[in-house]
Amino acid sequence: MRDGKGKSLIEFLDDYCVVDIETTGLDYDFCQIIEISSLKVRNNQVVDRFSALVNPGKCRVYDFKKNEFVLEQNYIPSFVQELTGITDEMVENEPTIDSVIKDFYNFIGNDVLVGHNIVSFDSNFLFDALKKCTNEILSNNLVDTMRISRWIFPNLKHRRLEDLAQYYKIPVIKSHRGLSDCETTFCVYNQLKESCLEKNENLDSFYSYVKSHLNKSIFAVRSKDIVTDKTSFDISNPIYDSVCVFTGTLEKMTRREAMQIVKDLGGENGDSVTKKTNFLILGNNDFCKTIKNGKSSKQKKAEKLILEGNDIKIISENVFYEMAKI
Repeated sequence: MRDGKGKSLIEFLDDYCVVDIETTGLDYDFCQIIEISSLKVRNNQVVDRFSALVNPGKCRVYDFKKNEFVLEQNYIPSFVQELTGITDEMVENEPTIDSVIKDFYNFIGNDVLVGHNIVSFDSNFLFDALKKCTNEILSNNLVDTMRISRWIFPNLKHRRLEDLAQYYKIPVIKSHRGLSDCETTFCVYNQLKESCLEKNENLDSFYSYVKSHLNKSIFAVRSKDIVTDKTSFDISNPIYDSVCVFTGTLEKMTRREAMQIVKDLGGENGDSVTKKTNFLILGNNDFCKTIKNGKSSKQKKAEKLILEGNDIKIISENVFYEMAKI
């Protein structure tokens, strides 16, 4: 777990840094950063820019014929090259992450970092790279425009950066390139603020609304409220026919969304830990806290039942996502 990682905030700030990265893939263990970009914002105006391509080295990929991981000759997978426009030739003579991450860290300082899906994606790659290269901890707090959009537009079907840009009629020069995506995120963030003020008396009333619903969201949803229209399930998935119970605040999604995933996979949700519970899922931040500062009542009960011989597994939020193949 990423102990010391900054908090996820739902706020509209005047001073911050917008951040976006491009990578060779989505897996934190096997994929690398190939571009880091950032905009420094002061008093709602962009005052400085940072952007650097990164030489990721050869990619570690799984060779099914050899049944082992091998180093691929290309630095960047062809799919990523097509998606981002960043080619092997472009990064061949660029610096490695060791030097780029230091320059980036100096650029952002102690600023809050604003990004689209930054909490679940960009910040994790940056956290791991910074710790590996410098042993420093990326403790900057985070504002995620995707998460804010959920509060302002709960019924919006798609919330990718390009979807919000299209909604707000923001021209996009080049998607999936760091600096361009930073510019788009900056515009989206400002537009979300305008939408927020249109729907609320002021920002403080919006913050109060979010806070009250965050507190309620842990308790409000009940297992009986979650139903599915799916009739076909992958019976090999470990969640199928299992009883799952959530505790704490999830980092990537609301508890209702996570419980819906369980139901859609053919599992059952539980409101409390019992002998029938198969998995107790701890929110990422709460998983870290429980290791240090005590445990929730659900975790204590689960551990008691485990010691009594019951088959209950206590897993983190990330492990749940892996099991659910998200």
